Amino acid sequence: MFIDVHCHLDFFENEKIEDILNRARKEKIGIIVCNGVKPEANRKVLGLAARYSEVRASLGLYPTDALKMTDKEIDAELDFIKENGKSIIAIGEVGLDFKETGDRERQVKIFEKVIKLALKLDKPLIVHSRKAEKEAIEVLEKAEAKKVVMHCFSGNFKLIQRIVENGWKMTIPTNVKSSEHFQQVIARVPLECLLCETDSPFLHPDKKEDNEPANVIESYKKIAEIKNLGLSEVERIIEENFKGLF
Repeated sequence: MFIDVHCHLDFFENEKIEDILNRARKEKIGIIVCNGVKPEANRKVLGLAARYSEVRASLGLYPTDALKMTDKEIDAELDFIKENGKSIIAIGEVGLDFKETGDRERQVKIFEKVIKLALKLDKPLIVHSRKAEKEAIEVLEKAEAKKVVMHCFSGNFKLIQRIVENGWKMTIPTNVKSSEHFQQVIARVPLECLLCETDSPFLHPDKKEDNEPANVIESYKKIAEIKNLGLSEVERIIEENFKGLF
């Protein structure tokens, strides 16, 4: 089966989700990991996972959303995630974003709290690291995090090598069709380190609006092309990668 390890189904209107999932089923997308980014999204993600058998819940706090919350609110949401630990397969989307905010120190402190919870629950982290690739890696390494998925990682290849050496996973998003960076990632990173994602409704493979899980097949196809492997072989190895982590 094909797997979309990172998307945001909760961004879609409820009446559209059934059609989106039907299209995914036609493409044999067997697992769709829906990532929460804030309290209301986390609750919707849990509801979707309870309703649809192929949807898996990952609860998180997007870095810029977390900055809008008080420390008390953040602690309460982390408690909520802990309470629902048996209903989730990962903690994400979490991490650092230095593009849109200057409050870097507080972001790091929040991220450290989240990592501590993930280690306690023994859940993988799905990590956002925009314009903070080096810093995110350093925080994760300091915490000795082992179960890590670097989502849409855009850092340089020295940093990518650290990810590989740490035994973490990287995702190949569907915009790989036009992204030279992610094509190079496929060429240079062992297949055993890769997973596939859509980041729906973002990063459409053809630069259209509203990407969706059915399109994750494009990431698999590009991996097969660049690695010179059959699509079924890539499908099998990515599934092994996923099951070995989650």
